[in-house]
Amino acid sequence: MIGIEHYVLLSAALFCIGLFGILTRRNALMFLMSVELMVNGAAINLVAFAFYYGNLTGQVFTLFVLALAAAEVAVGLGIILVLHRNYDTIDVTVPTTMRW
Repeated sequence: MIGIEHYVLLSAALFCIGLFGILTRRNALMFLMSVELMVNGAAINLVAFAFYYGNLTGQVFTLFVLALAAAEVAVGLGIILVLHRNYDTIDVTVPTTMRW
């Protein structure tokens, strides 16, 4: 049987991989993918503990977290399009300010 420890370990691994991606990458798309990994790691943790304790609060909260992640991706892709249009690159170290 798979215990809660396995889910927490998977969640921590996903979160750490996402954190490593944010700290080491310069590409804006990699930033978004790393943030998504971190959010999914947190969602797995919420679902695992909701299942372990037998209530649905964590699962309902996970639905809200995933909806927030979808909105974050939409806003992030808009910012990436502006970066590409203004600077012809999606490297986040090139623009120092976002101005009109």
